[in-house]
Amino acid sequence: MTADEPTTDRGSHHPPPFHAELREVYAELDAEVARLAPVCLISGRCCRFREYGHTLFVSAPEVQYLLSEAPEPARPLDEGETCPWQDDRGRCTARAARPLGCRVYFCDPAYQDAAPLLSERFIARLKRLADRHDLPWNYAPLHRHLHDRDGPAALGGPSGSVDRS
Repeated sequence: MTADEPTTDRGSHHPPPFHAELREVYAELDAEVARLAPVCLISGRCCRFREYGHTLFVSAPEVQYLLSEAPEPARPLDEGETCPWQDDRGRCTARAARPLGCRVYFCDPAYQDAAPLLSERFIARLKRLADRHDLPWNYAPLHRHLHDRDGPAALGGPSGSVDRS
C-alpha cells in the first residue's frame, strides 16, 4: 500500500496526502457552481443514470476519496442504472465526498451551457493533482471502477458491507 491509497480500517483512518488538495479543488468548484446558482429540484435524476441517459465518469483518485470518505452505500451496486449512494428518498448519502461529475450536474436548463465548461476546467485540475501525486488516472464510469475494485457483490447496500481491501 502506498501513501496515497485509502486505509481499510475506518477507525484508524489517516487520509492520503492528495485528499486535502482534492477537497480544495472540490470547494473551489462548489463555489463556482454556487455563483452560477443552478436550480436543484431534488428530483434524484442525477443518480438515476440509465433512466435519464447519462453516465457518471470519475477518475481513480476520486473513487479512492469516495470509498474512504463516504458512508456505506444506501443500495446494492447494480450494472450502472443508479448510484449506490442514492437513498430511497432520492437523496445523495455521499454528498460531501461526491465526485466532480456529481458536483456539476444539474437539471436546470439555464445552467446546461456552463456545466461542460466547468467540467473541463476542473477535470484538468484533477488530472494535474493525480500527476503530482503519481496516482493512476483511469477516467471511467463509476460502476466500472466499483465492479473492478470489489466485484459486483461487494457493495451490498445497507445490509451488506463494503469490502475496501
